[in-house]
Amino acid sequence: MPTNACQWFYECSACHIVLKPLDGDCCVFCSYATVPCPPIQEGKSCC
Repeated sequence: MPTNACQWFYECSACHIVLKPLDGDCCVFCSYATVPCPPIQEGKSCC
């Protein structure tokens, strides 16, 4: 997970589906990871 930037799209290496953030989330990590991305954790704007 990048510590200084968002990742808006992620392609699954197994099934090749491209994930996008869910409505209201700033990046794929905030939508699908178990914790928000580092900028959000630090109280900063993600994107």
